[in-house]
Amino acid sequence: MSADTQIAVKKSATSPITLTPSALEHLTSLRAELGVAEDHFLRIGVRGGGCSGFEYQLGFDLPEEDDKHFSIGGETVLMKPGHALYLLGMEIDWATGLNNRGFTFNNPNATDTCGCGTSFSA
Repeated sequence: MSADTQIAVKKSATSPITLTPSALEHLTSLRAELGVAEDHFLRIGVRGGGCSGFEYQLGFDLPEEDDKHFSIGGETVLMKPGHALYLLGMEIDWATGLNNRGFTFNNPNATDTCGCGTSFSA
């Protein structure tokens, strides 16, 4: 990214979501395994779709001008301002059980979730 297109990362003091220690540990491993560049940060959001109406977005991305930035356990998190309405109070965890392996989303705003846990309605 060139200096004239670089977007400054300004972190907010209060995060609308939490990441458990196991989620943070797995994100650190993923970052190293995938060779994610240092100028990419964790993006958390929602989009229309899935069997319940909304799907969670979770991935590494470059910051955009209208993003909100949060620091959670040393990880910089990006989120579009309008997404906080659907994600406020959500906890992201990493599960390694026999029936479930992967990121799990404990969202108090979800009025219904699908069986796989990756989509919800609010």
